[in-house]
Amino acid sequence: MVRMGEYAFSAGAGEVLVSLGLGSCIGLALLDRRASVAGLAHVVLPAADGREGAPGKFADTAVPALLDAVVELGARRTRLDAVLVGGASMFSFGGPGLDVGQRNDAAVREELARLRIRVAAAETGGSKGRTVRVDVQSGVVTSKVAGDTAVELYPRALVTA
Repeated sequence: MVRMGEYAFSAGAGEVLVSLGLGSCIGLALLDRRASVAGLAHVVLPAADGREGAPGKFADTAVPALLDAVVELGARRTRLDAVLVGGASMFSFGGPGLDVGQRNDAAVREELARLRIRVAAAETGGSKGRTVRVDVQSGVVTSKVAGDTAVELYPRALVTA
């Protein structure tokens, strides 16, 4: 279980990394399917801006910390894919500049781009909370919107004609 501001990583067969209650937060999964290595961060805010806190709490510290952790477990940076879940607009007050969900999404994507990690799949935005699950061995990432059924986000099934 990966709680707010935390991150976890594994190369263990049969392990599943889970973040519940992703509202405006972003669940960031980094996966190397060939090495069966995965990590998951529950990002709460876009930037540390000099604030103290767990590395997983802020996009600008969580992305590099998670990257270092999965590489140390044997993931190859060139094979990593990122999957993003969450970033919802949970409150109707305030303008677009105050939308923490959108700001979290943008900050995580900027940090991934800076580190040259591709976003392979994402389910962000909207107004409902989500749960993300990452199966370490298979590399399957699912997202479940509150009150709905789980949807497989990654890897996407190939469509054959």
